[in-house]
Amino acid sequence: MQSLTPEPVISHDSGSGSDKSKPESPNDSPNLAINERKRKRMISNRESARRSRIRKQTHLENLRNQSNRLKLENRDLTNRVQLVIGHYQLVERNNEMLRVESVLLRQRLEGIRDILITRQLQQQLYNSDFAWPCNNLYAEQRPHIINQPIINHQ
Repeated sequence: MQSLTPEPVISHDSGSGSDKSKPESPNDSPNLAINERKRKRMISNRESARRSRIRKQTHLENLRNQSNRLKLENRDLTNRVQLVIGHYQLVERNNEMLRVESVLLRQRLEGIRDILITRQLQQQLYNSDFAWPCNNLYAEQRPHIINQPIINHQ
């Protein structure tokens, strides 16, 4: 960083041919005013350039700070994105496992349902043997035949 002390003023000859060692004459008065204005303008320009350099230095430092801050934020966001991606992949794997489990459970449920329907139909067939009116009539007329064991005659 540059020091904030003013730079020494260097006087340049204006090319008028006047020498400072000579005594001033009344004709040199306009030249002195012009030289004084040039000297003030030169001092003002140097001060303006110094302020400009300081502004430029400050702006550059602000840009470096902003760059570092954005790099940190970018790294943080990248880490967060990676974390979210990892979580998403885990959820996807769990969902796929649940889908497979769902298919297997549906298949088991269909199998159990088929078994229950078969048993229900068998039960209805068994019960329907006695539910027909002609069967009931037969059972009422011959109760002794229904409870007897079946004997094969050969």
